[in-house]
Amino acid sequence: MTTLLFTLEYPPFYGGVANYYGNLVKYWPEPLAISALNNNEGHLINNKLPLLPWLPAYFALRKKIKQEKIEHIFVGHILPLGTVALICARFCKIKYSVFLHGTDLSFVIKKTRKKWLAKKILINAEKIICANNYTADLTKQFFPSSANKIVIVNPGVENHETRLKEKYNLEDKIILLSVGRLVKRKGFDKVIEAMPEVLKLAPNLVYIILGHGPEIENWKLKIDNLGLEKHVKIINQATDQERDNWYNSCDIFIMTSRNIDGDFEGFGIAYLEANLAGKPVIAGKSGGVGDAVVDGLNGLLVDPENISKIASTIIKLAKNSCLRHKLGQQGRDRAINDFNWEKQINKIYKAIMGQSQNIIYD
Repeated sequence: MTTLLFTLEYPPFYGGVANYYGNLVKYWPEPLAISALNNNEGHLINNKLPLLPWLPAYFALRKKIKQEKIEHIFVGHILPLGTVALICARFCKIKYSVFLHGTDLSFVIKKTRKKWLAKKILINAEKIICANNYTADLTKQFFPSSANKIVIVNPGVENHETRLKEKYNLEDKIILLSVGRLVKRKGFDKVIEAMPEVLKLAPNLVYIILGHGPEIENWKLKIDNLGLEKHVKIINQATDQERDNWYNSCDIFIMTSRNIDGDFEGFGIAYLEANLAGKPVIAGKSGGVGDAVVDGLNGLLVDPENISKIASTIIKLAKNSCLRHKLGQQGRDRAINDFNWEKQINKIYKAIMGQSQNIIYD
């Protein structure tokens, strides 16, 4: 079956959603039968057309369907691309399935018109592939008539191994690591605020933040105001290989994500990437994080708004190497056995090929 991924985010575009879709194509069991139509060159959306900014996407999709004889479309963004797929499905007699990650759905259900349109899109979809249980539950709550189409497929991870401690002279330090966009919902600011309390009992701990985003200057100022220049470092220019090196070099991974007015973590692939490196994780109990982190199994869950709890949990792992090793090893085993990309993409393949009906893949 010839399949097309229709998405606004695709590598080299940076982010968890783009990574998910890149691996969808990379690990599809029929590599010659799948291709991607993406917006990396900005030709799918034209904001100069205020009423129909997605119109270029419609013509591009129809052309692609005809050229490659596409039989099934994966819709990467329910709005606006779901609208395009819905129209094409009717005129071109083609089937489509929709991916939902979390924030995309939360923004849709806030407005009546968008919610109505999303309902039409989901009713006509073959499958609704949710990246986590939280998003699946939201979908069932707001679109109950589509519940029997839901398939839950978490992101997967890939394995990389190298070390950085020697390069940065950190052999005698406990490295606490965060990786992700520097936005408020990631919770890195709360970790920074917890650091003065952490350093009282774990003075040899260093906090490394790897990423870039709109909050960088605010967080640098916070670091300066708290006198943490020697203990907290933001690295906003790093290659994928350098990121993987940091995962292997750290002792604890932390991302205390929180829900800010519907902007929540859809899954948190970074938790599993850290687990794959054998590292325990500390996660904020919010959004779809519960699919990635099981409290006491591969990491510890905390209230993402409670600075004292964040601090005490960091200290707990910093002072207990046995617990770090236990959670890290259990996390690695879980990531390898349950979340490799080939296995995850095969779940989607089987769902679309009619080999499963309303199956939940944890």
